[in-house]
Amino acid sequence: MYLPSFSTALADSAFPFNWIHDTMRLFVVYLAAFFTVSPPTIEAQGSSSSGEYLVGLGIGDVTGPVVETNMMGYASLPQTDTGLHMRQRSRAFIVADASNPSERVLFINSDICMGDTGIRRTILSSLQSLYGDLYTPANTALVGTHAHSGVGGYLENLLPQVTSLGYVNATAAAIVSGTLKAIADAHNSLAPGNLKLGNTTLLNANRNRSPSAYLANPKWERAMYEENQDTTVTVLGFENMDGDATGLLSFFPVHGTSLYENNTLVSGDNKGMAAWMYESYIEPSSMPGNNSFVAGFIQSNVGDTTPNTLGAYCESPGKPWDGQPCEFEHSTCGNRTEDCHGRGPGFRISDFESNRIIGQAQFEATRTVMEDSNMTAVSGSVKSVHVYLDMTTYTFTLPNGTLAKTCPAALGYSFAGGTTDGPGAFDFVQGDNSSQSQNPFWEVVKRFVTPAPSEEQIACHYPKPILLNSGYNHQPYDWSPGTVDVQMLRVGQFVILVMPGELTTMAGRRMRDALRAKLIADGVLDNRAYVVIAGPANTYGHYVTTREEYSVQRYEGASTIFGPATLEAYINKYSELVPYLAKGATGMPSSNAAPPEQTSKAISLQTSVVVDNPPIFKHFGDVLVDVESGVYHAGDTVAVRFVGANPRNNLRLEQTFLTVDRQTDGGWMVVRTDSHPSTTYQWNRTSKALGTSTVDIRWTIEDGTPAGTYRITYYGDSKSLLGSISAFTGDSSTFTVG
Repeated sequence: MYLPSFSTALADSAFPFNWIHDTMRLFVVYLAAFFTVSPPTIEAQGSSSSGEYLVGLGIGDVTGPVVETNMMGYASLPQTDTGLHMRQRSRAFIVADASNPSERVLFINSDICMGDTGIRRTILSSLQSLYGDLYTPANTALVGTHAHSGVGGYLENLLPQVTSLGYVNATAAAIVSGTLKAIADAHNSLAPGNLKLGNTTLLNANRNRSPSAYLANPKWERAMYEENQDTTVTVLGFENMDGDATGLLSFFPVHGTSLYENNTLVSGDNKGMAAWMYESYIEPSSMPGNNSFVAGFIQSNVGDTTPNTLGAYCESPGKPWDGQPCEFEHSTCGNRTEDCHGRGPGFRISDFESNRIIGQAQFEATRTVMEDSNMTAVSGSVKSVHVYLDMTTYTFTLPNGTLAKTCPAALGYSFAGGTTDGPGAFDFVQGDNSSQSQNPFWEVVKRFVTPAPSEEQIACHYPKPILLNSGYNHQPYDWSPGTVDVQMLRVGQFVILVMPGELTTMAGRRMRDALRAKLIADGVLDNRAYVVIAGPANTYGHYVTTREEYSVQRYEGASTIFGPATLEAYINKYSELVPYLAKGATGMPSSNAAPPEQTSKAISLQTSVVVDNPPIFKHFGDVLVDVESGVYHAGDTVAVRFVGANPRNNLRLEQTFLTVDRQTDGGWMVVRTDSHPSTTYQWNRTSKALGTSTVDIRWTIEDGTPAGTYRITYYGDSKSLLGSISAFTGDSSTFTVG
């Protein structure tokens, strides 16, 4: 989900001037800131010992500034980060044909909300200088886990930059740096190995958040499936020549919204949690990020899924509908969206507990597959194909012989209604496709934001009533993408459809089935063909619904920016490229031009750190509130407050802002860092004028923690008025765990 909450910002405004002037002022500020039913049967075949592939895996820290930066996903202006729960990571997976190593694929799974054109362009440019033509737009995929609790400001188009005060170079630089580190580790670790494939069913870990739109799909089609969301976990396992597991890719659709928009601690959400759980399960003594076993938990057809598995309820104290399920068609409470919220499985405890539960469910399901001796061997060619597709002008023929076309980007009114994971405000609701009932206020407001749509644009997007005609707004640079990446990766019988957007459940099913049928019909693969979706990747082209779901115009339909034919356009183009995945295929398909570079035009209003100062008679790292005396036990939380400095001074990539240390005969041993889910790092600016701040570090003691003497150490970096950065540390008093 991506929702610029301009309606929320307007709601918070005091409107000190006349309403038109105030509306214009707000938007000027923003702009400146700115058909196979189930998976194919996998026949048991023991793992090959031939070393058919070269495999390499790597991991890198991509955590951007963890304070004073808007978070990416909910696009809520108040959701500015204040600290860290778990670091974001990029995980790189390389597979090459052992007999022809130039035939290879590079799959990057990153704990970011979505892949981005500018980030990918920079990564590919760096890879070109390092490795020549080994890694190309065709064989390199940048896939986001769709975490909504990561650092924002890195996407190249303007619309996603609205709430982050424009482009945040520190965020983008961290993603590029950490991803290149992960790729280098994967490249340097290439060694003979094998791949294996399996799947299982996972229930109660996701839910369809737009069931009324899903019901618009044909009854006969819905009858083919037991659930209105995909419940299959597909696992691609990596192993060395000794048969030892070295890593995995696990595909499962569930939104990265386990942590709500009231969370301000940076985290990888449920996919990042699942990855940490698996990596620490395999290598319990390794610190996060220093592991050799790499687990990638991949987003699939995520569009209409939610981790809030208990459903959506009204949180409206004092209202008669408080505590009742939200209205079914529009997800409203008292005819408004603001109070309708999805509930995760641990919502009565905390969002972090819901995050743990959904992450652990994916971890356990993946472990079940990986530890099943009946996983089948993957064998066959390594191939890739990629083109740029201009989705503003794509005209194609449908299977029934009629012409269809996509449209320049536009977002509908229900886009501003949000979802049950992150509701909108005012009178915007989901499922609103009537152009006759819009509030006249918004009819005026939207003219100040994007150009009025032409009759042709209105007809192209029908029945979507256009709120933001973003495809026609190119000032100060492009608001939305027009050209997207179309890409497929093949390793043996396993094919990944790398998608530049969020496909809904049924859209994903149709896409997979159509491409699998095409692969078989064209003789590229036999009945062992196994197709998965990975995204949102490379370029963020927002949502992809079925035509039927589009007609309902819930959030997902309103956010299908290229119009009602979007899914069919992708099926058509991806199908055209299938022959390039055949063994021995040569040549390159025709392609539209790459999208124009936008990063150099980017505006940023985020100010730099001016100065850090300690309070009078204090020093950086001094303890302000120490740990309590007495003995702590599992389940207790240890807390300490330090004299702090702004963590934007040093992102400490591949390092940590904190450690929990246990005393040993040889001194102190680090047992926890800021990448463990049991720790939190919270920064608070106590005075802007004086440049003072504090840091709160907490550790909730896990079951099985050895008894002994411990301390908490804080690692910070202060900035002087002259601009120099100085590192410092601070230690709590020792405490006992019994």
